[in-house]
Amino acid sequence: MLTLTPGTHARLVGHCLDGLPDEACGLLGGDPVTDHASRCYPTRNQAASARLYEVHPLDHLKADRDAESRGLEIIGVFHSHTHTDAYPSATDVAQAPDPSWHYVLVSLKDEPVVRSYRITDGHITEESVALSAE
Repeated sequence: MLTLTPGTHARLVGHCLDGLPDEACGLLGGDPVTDHASRCYPTRNQAASARLYEVHPLDHLKADRDAESRGLEIIGVFHSHTHTDAYPSATDVAQAPDPSWHYVLVSLKDEPVVRSYRITDGHITEESVALSAE
């Protein structure tokens, strides 16, 4: 299960809405042992596309450094699907770099829907998403 602080949840959904009409993306910082994401790092979508995302390398580096300075790690990535459900596409699965990461999708097809997955060797497993007290 992935746990998000309310602020992290609000920031990631807000960033996805702000990214329209393109897909928006970002990284999640937190504790890999507890799967608690306490930081949201909105990033630029280097692909600048409504159909795919690519976390800008400089933004990734900045997020990684900030997380490390706080005693956290990058534990996941998020991006929006502007016109489809919050389920990993074939491209999302092919681009999943780390099996320990949480892959969070935000569907903007209707009202925002946030779902999270683990992707290991092409196998997709959905996990629960919960909000913490902070």
